[in-house]
Amino acid sequence: MSITSLAKLYFASRQQAVERYNTQAEELQMKVMQHLVQRAAQTEWGSIHHFDQIRSYEDFSKSMAVNSYEELKGYIDRMRHGEKDILWPGQVRWYAKSSGTTNDKSKFIPVSKEGLQNIHYLGGKDVVALYLQQNPKSRIFDGNALILGGSHAPNYNVSNSLVGDLSAVLIENINPLVNMVRVPKKATALLSDFEIKRDRIAHETLNKNVTNLSGVPSWMLSVLNRVMELSGKQYLDEVWPNLEVFFHGGVAFTPYREQYKKLIRKPDMHYMETYNASEGFFGIQSDPSDPAMELMIDYGVFYEFIPMDELEKENPTVVPLSGIEIGKNYAMVISTSCGLWRYLIGDTVKFTQKNPYKFIISGRTKHYINAFGEELIVDNAEKGLAKACSETGAQVQEYTAAPIFMDANAKCKHQWLIEFSKKPDSLEKFAHILDKTLQEINSDYEAKRYKDITLQHLELIEARPDLFNDWLKMKGKLGGQHKVPRLSNSRTYIEELLKINK
Repeated sequence: MSITSLAKLYFASRQQAVERYNTQAEELQMKVMQHLVQRAAQTEWGSIHHFDQIRSYEDFSKSMAVNSYEELKGYIDRMRHGEKDILWPGQVRWYAKSSGTTNDKSKFIPVSKEGLQNIHYLGGKDVVALYLQQNPKSRIFDGNALILGGSHAPNYNVSNSLVGDLSAVLIENINPLVNMVRVPKKATALLSDFEIKRDRIAHETLNKNVTNLSGVPSWMLSVLNRVMELSGKQYLDEVWPNLEVFFHGGVAFTPYREQYKKLIRKPDMHYMETYNASEGFFGIQSDPSDPAMELMIDYGVFYEFIPMDELEKENPTVVPLSGIEIGKNYAMVISTSCGLWRYLIGDTVKFTQKNPYKFIISGRTKHYINAFGEELIVDNAEKGLAKACSETGAQVQEYTAAPIFMDANAKCKHQWLIEFSKKPDSLEKFAHILDKTLQEINSDYEAKRYKDITLQHLELIEARPDLFNDWLKMKGKLGGQHKVPRLSNSRTYIEELLKINK
């Protein structure tokens, strides 16, 4: 009997558990809410919000407001300094570093022991369980799993407390049994210098029997290109003939799909999307023919949703899972066993069906670019432009920016189209200051720009006078509340503008 055949027995219980999503979704979610409230009742947050008196969802929703990171930041910082029983019972020693907010370069998301097990690792387990269910002939465990990870560093001076990429937190605490099939070795996986890490990963995995990949599509592609350079082969399946699946998440896969198809010729190669964020593991693509992901509802995450057309209202409608409507755009709110309470995560979703509940990620609550994991928000852009204008004497009239997706050499960049009311002395200098400032205020952008390995220096194109007004007029949106989209994760807007920039 193969290792994979034995592993299937281990995953069978989760396959059965997920089947309950078809008939017991709302009930499962209410049990999660009750568990979270009971566990945190004796914490400072639970005491302030009278968790001991919560008996229903109505009680829960009335006990506290929806929160952004700014509302929770003070509590999280105290936790990072070693204080116990603040947002979650006991001391939380791990913090996943994510891109910043309006006021900070980085966010620090608490990752409790319970959250590590009943959110993140349970999500990883379910990905494999659902994949094996879909592919009964799989031999995934008869070879190695190439899992990309980030790095971590000490958290203040608190003993045994670390902060870093979520992937680094997961690798640091992973079950030793997983290390028997995972590559590269742990020391390599946790290196902070991506250039060195990429080269070592390629050398360590070149002659392994890699059957599956896990990671962010953009960074995995960079590693795979290095593997191809070392191997001298034309296709990846010549290096790893038993490769069968890529578990991917973090950024949209669509811009990379064709590049992976060119790199991997196997007609039976599988691609499975996951929604695994620093804040939690939320969704898995349970059907390869359906791009929608299944909402994972028996983890340590309680979900609520705000209709996007009400998000800016003083008292918007907030509904639990039972209150959602198919096809409606919602901002997602989560409460978790890591101590996030009614937390507005920033992503928007649309549900495509119920029983089981399936959804697509429809965007962000604010304009952004996250094509490569950089999570650039409008506030970052505004601060970067202000600095560049200040140092060059320029004045910006209008602007938009979008990604240029990876080329054959895994190189990519951001393209900025800017209409100046007063031109800078040097466009090159303006672009350099803008790029440098974005790195200073956004840690994810800074990480992706490291040594120009993948994300290159931004490209600046000067727009002719009145370009943006002409574009809005063409679309019948000139005047009123219509605005130019500042940042976009697709090239639709910028391509339309470039066509008339003559």
